[in-house]
Amino acid sequence: MGLTSAFNTSLNALSITETAIDVVGNNISNSSTDGFKSSKVEFTTQLSRTLSAGSAPTATNGGVNPRQSGLGTTTAAISRDFSQGSIAKSANSSHLAIEGSGFFVVSGDDGQVYTRDGKFLLNSENLLVNSQGLRVQGYGTDNFQLDTTAITNLAIPLGTLNAAQQTRNVVIQGQVNSSGDVATNGSLLQSDLLTDAGNGGAAITGTTLLTDVRNPLGNQLFTAAQELNFAPQKGGRSSDPQKLTITATTVVNELLTLMDNTFGIHTGGTVPDDGLAATQPGVTVTAAGRIQVLGNMGTDNRITIDAGDVTLNGLDVPLDFTTVNGANGESSTSTFTVFDSVGQGVDVRITSVLESRTDTTTFRYFFESIKDTDADITLTNGTMTFDNEGSVLTGGTGAFSIDRLNTGAATPLQVDVDFSRVSGIQAGEGGLVMLSQDGSSPGTLVDFVVDQSGVISGIFDNGIIRTMGQVVLAKFANPHGLLENGLGSFIQGVNSGEPSINAPGASGAGKIQPGALELSNADIGRSLVDLISLSTNYRGNARVISSVQELVNELLSLGR
Repeated sequence: MGLTSAFNTSLNALSITETAIDVVGNNISNSSTDGFKSSKVEFTTQLSRTLSAGSAPTATNGGVNPRQSGLGTTTAAISRDFSQGSIAKSANSSHLAIEGSGFFVVSGDDGQVYTRDGKFLLNSENLLVNSQGLRVQGYGTDNFQLDTTAITNLAIPLGTLNAAQQTRNVVIQGQVNSSGDVATNGSLLQSDLLTDAGNGGAAITGTTLLTDVRNPLGNQLFTAAQELNFAPQKGGRSSDPQKLTITATTVVNELLTLMDNTFGIHTGGTVPDDGLAATQPGVTVTAAGRIQVLGNMGTDNRITIDAGDVTLNGLDVPLDFTTVNGANGESSTSTFTVFDSVGQGVDVRITSVLESRTDTTTFRYFFESIKDTDADITLTNGTMTFDNEGSVLTGGTGAFSIDRLNTGAATPLQVDVDFSRVSGIQAGEGGLVMLSQDGSSPGTLVDFVVDQSGVISGIFDNGIIRTMGQVVLAKFANPHGLLENGLGSFIQGVNSGEPSINAPGASGAGKIQPGALELSNADIGRSLVDLISLSTNYRGNARVISSVQELVNELLSLGR
């Protein structure tokens, strides 16, 4: 019966229109929901009732078209609009917006869910979470290096994490006095004549036992099971004392090594022979049995050994030294601090000495450190040559290495040095000083920033910046197949495909806008127009039902 079909058609239309109004109402109600994606009901006709299939043309007839009566409408789909919402700035640096495709990955008790709402904050455990407490996922770090093998909870331990910056580069500036005296010799000191009691009173050698060493008065200088302390002066500065425990087998050569290491005498390589002694600097024993100390050239390398500089268990050793020659040559010295991998300060002394002057001027520099964990305080030396305008001609770069064994720090501490800013035109007092270096003492994490690739950079109060992690995005082959999970999140659906985890900006994923939020993409104006259209449609179908009812009543009245 046609009237009955009309009833069903219009009734079905009312139901479908109610669904559409419900969807429009949801869009309007979420017009201020961050990250919300609006939806739309798509209508399609139901299968029509065919009254006649029609006929094809014949020789005598032009053909008849089919006769079909529609059975109303149905819902083809409720599709979600994943187009980009507007980006609004936020005062919170932990708020993030996605510009492009993809979803933030957050994790809770029920596993991973996906969202476009980037209102994130730090919880009491310093984890990055959303307003529902779901933990934001991303790549973690291993020793501040991104680990992209798996995703994990992102943690930003403000106020509790400490980090230091190892010095790798130092820039030296200053002036050297090119008009000063050219160095010709270093300090030359000799001890009294010393004899070997174990060898019939002959002159000592490097292999003489220390317990057999006698001074000119025949006094035994060293006794086994006692500690020798050696603390001379260099350049007018007290040297850091070094110690040697004397045993029955300790020989003179061990004392010579201790003295050489304490003075920090640079030998070998390009270090020139002493101008007077015509030999390399160092601590040796002469054929006559004297301990001889020959230091490096330059007044700031001048060596002195006074009474009380050599002690045994706190008592002075009657070992006297005479200065044969004092070190000469224009020089300057200064100390600066570098930092090892755990932020411990390491003092380094640099001394410059005018080595030669012809058409160009050459200065030799010496690096030393009492924090070098081997016994020898010397690090390295080299030369800088200046042209006749005082600019560095050669030797503009250098390097030194400091052993840091048993300090908890990485060893060795290797540092490159830039001398290009040093000037050779100073006439008078000069000196080299550290202009800058890239190391720092330990600092505390106080803030963080996120860049467009999702990398979280922690800012420490000592000025260094370290990578704390990276926010990741999930992409789906068919995002329309995702299931809404409430609270602005989605879960994987049977037709969405598997999530593809990517760094922002990679493999087609969108970029991150830090300190911003993506607004709802619901269009209120369009939704209101749709609501008017759907209301009209609803009223029209209701009128059809009313008309059909009147016709049915008229039909029933025929039987009275």
